[in-house]
Amino acid sequence: MDIPKYVISVVSQMLNIHPQTLRLYEKMKLITPARVDGKNRLYSENDIEKLKYIMFLTRNMKVNLAGVEIILNMQEQILDLNKKINELEQNIKLKYGEDISIKNNLANNNIEHTKIKIERE
Repeated sequence: MDIPKYVISVVSQMLNIHPQTLRLYEKMKLITPARVDGKNRLYSENDIEKLKYIMFLTRNMKVNLAGVEIILNMQEQILDLNKKINELEQNIKLKYGEDISIKNNLANNNIEHTKIKIERE
């Protein structure tokens, strides 16, 4: 859920991470918690999941914070591209009819050999 409800001290305890580290992640724009009255940070479940992913990358995969930033940006770009592909598919279907389908390997997170194939069924 994306409802901000956890203060920084609670998130710090939940994830066993120093509050200053959470502030650093925010400063680097790796995470953007909601603000109450413009000062108190509130974290949502989605924020916590993202923090867990960042911690996995840094602790388990030994990725530095610059690498984490690149990975998160690339994932965002992939999501944006998937949205654009879906919009294109809808436009093609509107123009040529429902008998057109688009095969998209990005949806399966297979970005090594990404192909978009339009074929009549």
